[in-house]
Amino acid sequence: MAEVNPDWWKTLFDEIYLITDARSVCDEELTCREVDFLEHVLKLEKSAPILDVCGGHGRHSLELSRRGFEDVTVVDYSGFLINLGRERAQREGLQTIFVQRDARDTGLPDQRYRFIIIMANSFGYFIDEKEDEKILCEAFRLLLPGGSLLLDLPSKDYVLKTLSPQSWHEANEDIVVCRQRTAENDTILGREMVISKTRGLIRDENYCARLYSPKKIRESLSSAGFSSIIIQRDFVSHKETGDYGCMTHRMIVTAKRLEPSQRGIPE
Repeated sequence: MAEVNPDWWKTLFDEIYLITDARSVCDEELTCREVDFLEHVLKLEKSAPILDVCGGHGRHSLELSRRGFEDVTVVDYSGFLINLGRERAQREGLQTIFVQRDARDTGLPDQRYRFIIIMANSFGYFIDEKEDEKILCEAFRLLLPGGSLLLDLPSKDYVLKTLSPQSWHEANEDIVVCRQRTAENDTILGREMVISKTRGLIRDENYCARLYSPKKIRESLSSAGFSSIIIQRDFVSHKETGDYGCMTHRMIVTAKRLEPSQRGIPE
């Protein structure tokens, strides 16, 4: 496997990504099931401010807005995805806010959000683990006291147990997606080749995804200041069985930024 560019994630999430990962990111029924789950687990309140970190084109946030949630913001680095989501919100008359920023330093106000979600394997893209931790620290800064964070992560045990070195699927009548994958320590190293039957090779990129054990993510969240950490293993949202890579079986983690009085700090 060739060396992974540390900034691979800055360019991969474009119009080709929407084709290669359409089985997940463009499946409206799947999105609705995941939003049902979010509403149930977090007990979301219609008026509470919600931030969707690394939310791409905002598939979860747009659905939340459709359901009457009044204050929903998406932040993502990809200008293409942010613009796509913003255009869709405008077409549908939704008030969803889209912001193009780095999740490690969003520039958004302190203690602004009651709920923060990081969905669909959007965490763990950095070669340096400390960069992942910056996202957690930023989420803590942005949460209101008493607010909740939800992380949707790959199930490390399942991925390591079932990882196929090679996979492929037909994304549509023209596009075939081939992936080579290997596990090194706690990281999946991958190569994605996207082939058009009419135009030939249109993408050949390397990528990586860090796998967190329950123990490790608990430690990372605690270091960032979070408490009341709850872990649910083996979350599955796809109805059809198949190799969805790190999206097949997931681990849902919730954590809270406690009120000062709950942390023993005088108000």
